[in-house]
Amino acid sequence: MMSARVAVVRCETYEPSEVSGAIRRAFDLLGGADRFVGPGERIVLKPNLLVASAADKAVTTHPTVFSAVATALAEAGAELTWGDSPGFGGALGVGKRAGVAQEAERLGIEMADFEHGRTIPFTDGGLIKQFTIAESVAAADGLVSLPKLKTHALTRMTGAVKNQFGCIPGLLKGEFHTRMPDVERFSQMLVDLNRLLRPRLFVMDAVVAMEGNGPRGGDPRQVGVLLASDDPVAIDALGCRIMSLDPALVDTVVYGEKWGLGSASDIEILGDELPVLPDYRVNREPASTTRGLGSSLGKRLLAPRPYIIAERCTRCGTCVHVCPVDPKAVDWGAGDHRIPPVHDYDRCIRCYCCQEMCPERAIEVKTPLLGRLIRR
Repeated sequence: MMSARVAVVRCETYEPSEVSGAIRRAFDLLGGADRFVGPGERIVLKPNLLVASAADKAVTTHPTVFSAVATALAEAGAELTWGDSPGFGGALGVGKRAGVAQEAERLGIEMADFEHGRTIPFTDGGLIKQFTIAESVAAADGLVSLPKLKTHALTRMTGAVKNQFGCIPGLLKGEFHTRMPDVERFSQMLVDLNRLLRPRLFVMDAVVAMEGNGPRGGDPRQVGVLLASDDPVAIDALGCRIMSLDPALVDTVVYGEKWGLGSASDIEILGDELPVLPDYRVNREPASTTRGLGSSLGKRLLAPRPYIIAERCTRCGTCVHVCPVDPKAVDWGAGDHRIPPVHDYDRCIRCYCCQEMCPERAIEVKTPLLGRLIRR
């Protein structure tokens, strides 16, 4: 496999002129925007729009990054649309809250159809042999991915590879969590998805990233760089290095390289020095899995699990709504909405959707004492 090339460009603020200059420099380092798109090509821009959140919370791709990339690609002649399938809420509402929808409207970029899907076979899949993909993505000439660098309870970090999960419409994403709750198989699915979609370009927003209880409930962390490449594995491997996280602990990176999606071990950095933050708050514990634990008792005693911090819980019910398990693994105790919901760990598949979507930072993931002792 050829060496991956990743442009790393310092960008300390989201001031539009600084972001625009940084994006143009990144594209120049990679050979120009016209290396990735051509005149008249229909290109979908796919930001990270996890959930409705203000741009300064570091949950979503910042609108100035979206705008700068869109402007450069439009100047290269691409016909752009934009969209995502958020984890909670509609794309337009989430896009407006994040500020992306307003930038798209200002630039005359129409919203793409991420609600309806088209089933596409993928016989080369290492795990998944077909995907249902958002109609606009399936019909486009190409996809440009705009991930946000964040921590994640299931995959440790979320970046370039995982951003394409939003190309699967609506409730179908929950089905994947149910079918493959183990992080290894879930990551393999994400790698297969990227191998099918083959986005033209990835531009990672790491000006202000997220650490701690990500991908929604963590804290903004100033990093001050933008990363761009056509190799998502290389970008995510560098994202791990920023976090001082061993890429070998991130299965999307491991299987991304193993299955030919990209390179994590042979990366040429173009531009500026990569920042490395030793105190970045991210899960560096030894790898764990729910596979092979056997009984529900073994899973209950050993596997990391979500738990609700009662004093933070506002009883909004988001965790109950997004739980993909039937019957629900987190639900109202005796139907009483006046007290926080309760987890049934025998039903819980450890997908951490409840933690991911909680708007109050009231759910965290921790390993039970026995599990921590065994993994020492």
